Amino acid sequence: MSKPVSLAGLRLFLVEDEAMVAMMLEDMLADLGCIVVDVAGSLTDGLVMVDKASFAVDVAVLDVNLGGEKVYPVAEKLAAKSVPFMFSTGYGLAGIAPDFKQVPVLAKPFGPRALEDMLISVLTTTT
Repeated sequence: MSKPVSLAGLRLFLVEDEAMVAMMLEDMLADLGCIVVDVAGSLTDGLVMVDKASFAVDVAVLDVNLGGEKVYPVAEKLAAKSVPFMFSTGYGLAGIAPDFKQVPVLAKPFGPRALEDMLISVLTTTT
C-alpha cells in the first residue's frame, strides 16, 4: 500500500473573485495544513502575481470565471512555469475551454474532502 500524500506545508496560489468563497477556501486549505501564499481576486491581479520574480508555489486553485473574465491567461502562465493547477467552477465541465479540457475541475459547491482529494490527484498526476 502506498504512503498517503500529505498536504502539510503545501504552498498554494488561489484565484477567486468572491471574497466569501476565497475566505472559505483559505480556511479549508489551512485545515489541510496548506499555506495560501497569495490570493488574487481578479484576472489582472492573478497575472501580476504570477509574473512576480518571487512567485513560488506548489499548486494553484483557479476559479474559471472572474467577474466575467476567464482565468485562462493565468493558467497559461502557470503551465509555462510548470506549476500544477486545477479549476473550480460552478458552471460545470461545459464551461471549460477546449485547450484546458485535461485540467482537473472541482465543481462548486464542494467540501473539504473533495478539495483534499482533488489536490492529491493534481499532485500525484503531475509529479
